Amino acid sequence: MDKHKCGWCLGDALYEAYHDNEWGSPVKDDALLFEFLVLETFQAGLSWITILKKRENFRKAFDNFDYRKIATYEEDKIQTLLQDAGIIRNKLKVRATVSNALAFMKVQDEFESFSTYVWGFVNHAPLKNNIENYKDGPATTAISDALSKDLKKRGFKFVGSTVVYAFMQAIGMVNDHEIDCFRYNEV
Repeated sequence: MDKHKCGWCLGDALYEAYHDNEWGSPVKDDALLFEFLVLETFQAGLSWITILKKRENFRKAFDNFDYRKIATYEEDKIQTLLQDAGIIRNKLKVRATVSNALAFMKVQDEFESFSTYVWGFVNHAPLKNNIENYKDGPATTAISDALSKDLKKRGFKFVGSTVVYAFMQAIGMVNDHEIDCFRYNEV
């Protein structure tokens, strides 16, 4: 018997694997947090499956999301990225990734880790929602509004409340698995 899964992932093996193994699992590792932040910023205005299908290309293009390296990217590297058909070639998003890497390290300096900073918005424990159908889940919350505002104040770009809420879902700050989903109680 198949396990019940959230409706948003059904029908695509890559989407289902991401749902089953990653989405909503608490992430505290700064390197992985930066990866998700980059991917979510590129996802703005696009579907998540588009980003998932290009994830390996993003890893190669952006030095495995090494924020220390990305923070040092110069114009020649940016131009190379803008020619890379394997990623989303949005000039503003590519440049934002570089400036976000710098802002990310400033947050690390202030809070010892980005994880400590970001998880502080939920008192360092996932919030568990009771969503019966993913279509009824929120796109933003007061917490994503506050985190978005604070990230922007710290110099981050492409971090509107909707992007930030998707980031919070992806890294497990909020558990938005449907209550009948087999992952709901696992994460």
